[in-house]
Amino acid sequence: MSFVPVSGPAALQVRAGEPTTIEFTDAAGRRRVALPVAAALPVLSRARGADDVHPSVALIGGAALLGLRLVAAGKVAPASDPVPTWRVDGLDERDTEAVERLAHARAYDGLPAADAAVLVRQVLDAVAATLPRAAPAPAPAPASAPGTSAARTPDDFADRVRRRLAERAGDRPDRGADDAVLPELVNISLRVEADEEELIAGAVRIVLQVHDERDPLHVCDAALLWTAGPAEHGFGGRARIHASIALRAAADAWPVLDRLLALAVPDQLTLDGDDIASLLDHVGALRDVRVDVHWPRALGPELTTRAVLDRRKDQGSKDQGSKRGDELPLQDSPFSTEGLFSFSWQVALHGEALSEAELAELTSAASPIIKLRGAWTVVDPTTARRARKRLIRKASGAQALAAALTGVTDVPTSADQEAVSAEVVVGASLLKVREQVLAAATRDPLPEPPGLAATLRDYQRHGLTWLADLTGLGLGACLADDMGLGKTITLIALHLHRRAQPATREGATLVVCPASLLGNWEAEIERFAPGVPVRRFHGGARSLEGLDRLDQRLDRLDQHGGGFVLTTYGTLRRDVATLAAVDWDLVVADEAQHVKNSRTSTARALRQLPHRARVALTGTPVENDLTELWSILDWCVPGLLGSRQAFRRVWGAPIESGAEPTKARQFADLIGPFLLRRRKSDPGIAPELPPKTETDHLLGLTREQVVLYEAFVKDTMERIERADEETRRGLVLALLTGLKQICNHPAQFLKQSGAIRLAGRSEKLELLDELVATVLSEDGAVLVFTQYVAMARLIEQHLTAAGVPHQFLHGGTPVGQREAMVRRFQDGAVPVFLLSLKAGGTGLNLTRADHVVHVDRWWNPAVEEQATDRAYRIGQTRPVQVHRMVTRGTIEERVAQLLDRKRQLADAVLARGDAALTELSNEELRDLVTLRREQRDAALLAEDDD
Repeated sequence: MSFVPVSGPAALQVRAGEPTTIEFTDAAGRRRVALPVAAALPVLSRARGADDVHPSVALIGGAALLGLRLVAAGKVAPASDPVPTWRVDGLDERDTEAVERLAHARAYDGLPAADAAVLVRQVLDAVAATLPRAAPAPAPAPASAPGTSAARTPDDFADRVRRRLAERAGDRPDRGADDAVLPELVNISLRVEADEEELIAGAVRIVLQVHDERDPLHVCDAALLWTAGPAEHGFGGRARIHASIALRAAADAWPVLDRLLALAVPDQLTLDGDDIASLLDHVGALRDVRVDVHWPRALGPELTTRAVLDRRKDQGSKDQGSKRGDELPLQDSPFSTEGLFSFSWQVALHGEALSEAELAELTSAASPIIKLRGAWTVVDPTTARRARKRLIRKASGAQALAAALTGVTDVPTSADQEAVSAEVVVGASLLKVREQVLAAATRDPLPEPPGLAATLRDYQRHGLTWLADLTGLGLGACLADDMGLGKTITLIALHLHRRAQPATREGATLVVCPASLLGNWEAEIERFAPGVPVRRFHGGARSLEGLDRLDQRLDRLDQHGGGFVLTTYGTLRRDVATLAAVDWDLVVADEAQHVKNSRTSTARALRQLPHRARVALTGTPVENDLTELWSILDWCVPGLLGSRQAFRRVWGAPIESGAEPTKARQFADLIGPFLLRRRKSDPGIAPELPPKTETDHLLGLTREQVVLYEAFVKDTMERIERADEETRRGLVLALLTGLKQICNHPAQFLKQSGAIRLAGRSEKLELLDELVATVLSEDGAVLVFTQYVAMARLIEQHLTAAGVPHQFLHGGTPVGQREAMVRRFQDGAVPVFLLSLKAGGTGLNLTRADHVVHVDRWWNPAVEEQATDRAYRIGQTRPVQVHRMVTRGTIEERVAQLLDRKRQLADAVLARGDAALTELSNEELRDLVTLRREQRDAALLAEDDD
């Protein structure tokens, strides 16, 4: 057939009762030719690889090739509808996956993947009907009485086909029913053999073996299968065909096997040194096509490599000079200089390291087969390369410590190759440091430092000891105790401890915190460390005069350098140059979640500050995803967790997805020495705290809220379904925000203000009235949190109209006024403290309150718990009641369910908050936000009754 279409379309023609044909259009588009499948196969074979082939030809040609393979594997079965024929059958998971991959890869404009998959199946059946044999002809009708006819059923036809297959199995026509079916589906493997003379010459032989696919122990050499009969090898007549197909696939994975295919009897090959190296490089590729390589026990690749981590041999003790930022020199610390450690490859035989002489022999060997310690061994190319280039790369102190803690590291094999994961052997110089780091949180606690006017609790002394050990090594730390457990006093004790040590007595401690906490820090230092100087670097008159000359005289050090400097994140961002001109002893980031995004200007400014050690204080090290924890720890111990991108790949994504359950535990082991987290509920932690009771108040919607809710869902979902990807995300966030506002109060969503009616429009406001009345009658005090300032303004207006004494703290409240408001509330002058969640959720000590109300739900339970801890902290003497308002049948109820599940997760496995909800499909999003019918009906009926 000379007609070869190379660019015109092709189509499969399937007509009932007629042979299946494939119709081609030539390149010029002028002529169409219909060919039977058998005649079309050579045309498809030649045309499918052409550069300008039409997509339809590529799709049908690929399907025909797949059909040939399935038929060769015997995966066919008889069919009789509408006429006797054959079809592809018995496909396993790999075959089905191959059909789907082909359909997706070859789908084109005008033919979606689903339709392409249907077409592929049709081609497979057409090939099956064409190749095995002609369609089975009906058997002659059995003799019957005159005037009658015998009915023939599909089952009769199938039975006859099975009998014919059984009759044709094997080579002997007299085979009985019991032994007629011999295994025909086979796998292959390669067996390595060599005698002493071959090994001396650097050569081996590979022998081709054939295995029964269902019984791998049924094995014979390919030479026997090709030259003997079934009585000798025990395989059926088609086993040789299937072995050839498997060998062809193996040759695609390792081209050296093409030499076996060229043999009349593919029995064995002799491999020289280059071939052996090639085999070792392709073991993985062969395994992917289900071909194993079997080495003799006396000749296996027994050499292994591991990375040895130790001090660099060229590292001297010379002074590195004064540096800034992350490179500030540390006294008596093994982590003072970048590149102080290095990785080098250690090669071992049966786990025992090779000597220098043996390594020299290995690196100079011309063949991958060498004799070591009286025995032959095979050296794979990767091991040989690592042996030749033993020094791999330098390592910073943090990188070295991370490898020492985990026992593995990613080591680049060369400058132009990707890093490989390798086992790490820790050198003696690092073992002691690792032991110190691991023991820091558990060893006997230090005594309270001189100058501390307080008695530390046991867990606070352990925290001090842990901080002192890590910062003494020049490492950073993150103290992530629950709010109210005394992180501030622990840090003050650390400052005093370092002042008492000769190596760290110079330099001041810089505390960077939110503006609302400046007064709290000042008061705590004056209370617990009287006489220690404190200055604020904040406001228009801020100055650091004198701090740059602290190392000149000890009397000036005692007066200025032994103290604290307090500043805010905003001031740091605006005046980083002034703060970076001082060599700080300690830099402390309080409420460190403020720099959870390492890309912000505030986080970048914090990294510019010179330091001997860094400490992060936070009650919520992770609010949304693990990248926030990476940002905090990468500031505390730069390099410990690698780059942000590497962290997401190695740790963040696997842990958050739950795809690798062991990852969370491994990650906890890695960060455990540098992050100390204690909860109020832990045994022995603050046992004197009174009980805390949490209550979810399930509320309904008013008729006005129902109408607004449903109309907003309908309108916004229609816009979301029409929007592009970038616009869609903004619309989803607007939908979620708007629905939560409707659940709070219609006036908030409608942006109503002034003299408006508030009562009777939201059950949340009615419940708040009841709770406030109860608190006032019991001479108590209440904190009312909402994430929306607009909602807080409405509550403020409502409380004012009701004559309830209250005060409102939000992000725009000046620092001095915040401190005065806290004092008034703690003194009992104001019983109701209304706070916006972000402005009042951290750093405040409000133990006067015995009730906490959350008007709306935040996306992360840690934020709510942190807000609750304004009241439930050390110093609280009364039981605390926590009230959470949730509207039934709305997005609030679904979010509440999500938050309950998040509380059950490990600290290292947290969801992504509202950002994750933007990735829901339209159907999932609609289900999340749709008002449940029973709640809608209940709201409407309730108002009708009224």
